[in-house]
Amino acid sequence: MAAKRKTRRSFGRIRKLPSGRFQARYPGPDGVLRAADQTFPTTTDADRWLARKRIEMEEGRWLDPAEGRTTVRDWSARWLTAVSPQLKHKTQASYRSLVNSLIVPALGDRELSSLRPITIVEWVGAMKTRGLSASRIRQAYRVLSQIMRAAVDNEMIGQTPCRGVKLPRMPQTEPHILTPLEASRIVRSATKPHDLLISLLAYAGLRVGEAFALRRADIDVSGGLVLVDENLAEANGTLVFDTPKSHQKRVLRIGPSLAARIGRHLEALPGGEDALLFVTPGGKPLRYNQWRKAYFDPAVAAAGLTDVTPHDLRASHGTWVADRYGVMTAAHRLGHSNASVTTRHYARPVAGRDDQVAAAADEWLYKS
Repeated sequence: MAAKRKTRRSFGRIRKLPSGRFQARYPGPDGVLRAADQTFPTTTDADRWLARKRIEMEEGRWLDPAEGRTTVRDWSARWLTAVSPQLKHKTQASYRSLVNSLIVPALGDRELSSLRPITIVEWVGAMKTRGLSASRIRQAYRVLSQIMRAAVDNEMIGQTPCRGVKLPRMPQTEPHILTPLEASRIVRSATKPHDLLISLLAYAGLRVGEAFALRRADIDVSGGLVLVDENLAEANGTLVFDTPKSHQKRVLRIGPSLAARIGRHLEALPGGEDALLFVTPGGKPLRYNQWRKAYFDPAVAAAGLTDVTPHDLRASHGTWVADRYGVMTAAHRLGHSNASVTTRHYARPVAGRDDQVAAAADEWLYKS
């Protein structure tokens, strides 16, 4: 009887190892022969694995396993280099700090393909055990999520391990909403010209960094206009001029009295069009912590108020404007591209308005 001819396999190769298990190998789209990442107890099992791998290649879902063996450290460094030109300087510094202090020390030696959701859950839990704030943990997770999403987009891994992870909740902190009169007391209690700077926070809604970055050329005194096109931020101890947050440049109208006061300040201001409106006694750009300690906090105390931050003035401005002129107007003045940001973080219900609505509703009821 003739011996049964051995059927030639149409895709891949299988060989028996000295251990008795079977190894499957297959040619990738580039023609390079690759071995499976596991061995199999039978040729049937190896055949099934090869069939699935062939389908992946035919459907365009195949990923080069060598890419997935890239470490988190190496991919994070490459990702940072790629995205940094599109980021603001302060964001660059923040991302680099999070990668170097929290991501790489814990996960840097791991291969991308080895990460699983449980790995990320354990990493988040370890940071929480160390006492890191919810804000810091969430920031680190967001950066890692971007890194892993980029790995998916570049076909290094099939899916991100940053999914289904429960993050610590942020503590709910409400801004201290001042009345216009309370804000005015702070302005009158501040030393010159910092009273003008505080006025721009409270009555124009500027961010502190935007006020720090104002130059002579940004002010149109006769028109009562302020151009907000720069922000002064501090990144790892270095002061950096950049565009405003979310790149939202805007022109704001200010009241005639404030414009006149700023005009008088400009008359005595040395330098040309690029001269900063507000500087240190030595003529240097302002730093937030130093400015707050030297000028803002003393003005708050002198006004008989407590627990007021510079940011509270901006939130107060947003609330006043939204209450009288609508959220969209408030969003424009605050430099928000989306009004939902205004309502979520800045505009707050004004005390007594609910009582007024109830009284009006009662009139509507009986007049209808």
